[in-house]
Amino acid sequence: MKLICSKSNLLHGVNIVSKAVPTRTTMAILECILIDASANEIKLTANDMELGIETKIEGEIAERGIIALDAKIFSEIVRKLPDNDITIETDDNYTSTITCEKSKFNIAGKSGDDFSYLPVIIKEKNISLSQFTLKETINQTIFCTSPNDNNKMMTGELFEVKDNVLKVVGLDGHRIAIRNINLSGNADDVKVVVPGKTLNEISKILSSDAESVVNIYFTNNHILYLAGIYHDDYFTILTKEAEDIMSGIHSRMPVIVSFEDIDLWLDEGRVYKKTKDSLEVLGSHKQISLDDISDINP
Repeated sequence: MKLICSKSNLLHGVNIVSKAVPTRTTMAILECILIDASANEIKLTANDMELGIETKIEGEIAERGIIALDAKIFSEIVRKLPDNDITIETDDNYTSTITCEKSKFNIAGKSGDDFSYLPVIIKEKNISLSQFTLKETINQTIFCTSPNDNNKMMTGELFEVKDNVLKVVGLDGHRIAIRNINLSGNADDVKVVVPGKTLNEISKILSSDAESVVNIYFTNNHILYLAGIYHDDYFTILTKEAEDIMSGIHSRMPVIVSFEDIDLWLDEGRVYKKTKDSLEVLGSHKQISLDDISDINP
């Protein structure tokens, strides 16, 4: 394999897929970044078996091939290279030579055939929204998850699509954050729980451009995030009913729900709504469901 690309394009791609490289794993191949130039495009892939990221970069393919390189070593080399075109060349023994101007590095690679490829996602159930909206939604709700909780439902967020509205819910047993997003078109009804760790990484990748669109495809075990033409984001999700998640809230614990300038909380058996100018008692917490709370508009 031999390919040539600019440092900026290569570094951008490496930074994206590095988010899916595991810090600890018993499978050495998962500590690598897969460079696939076997077709007419250059693809970089990383996969920790929960989150998998694939991105395409621009470059010239002089000789087709595929190779897996140690992610830490490869990324450090790319960062230290001069701002010029980088050539990556591999031989039959999977030894890779990386050159840029007067710099030259030889690193041992692994066969790309041993890499754990991303699953094929059947693009049936899907929704579309702006990358900015999804990024903002994750940032506004992810703080309510509990990353180290023994209850796996508390470590992720509920993504529920119903009647063309996407409801994102995060909770940790003490507080809850809900965000409703009106979707365009005819969205399929979906109810899944997405790992919070994965959402954090996806949020870092998404653009802040309101015009950029992300398409989300759902299956029973996976979600595909397709954003722009440069990267596709895949990760495993769990499926669970919303009622099971809500059962994690202790009836005596205070619950915080934030909607921009409105706060809702549970205290002493009553639910209060606080706006900028007033405080209103909505009623007993036993009489108010998740759907009731989500229907309150600022």
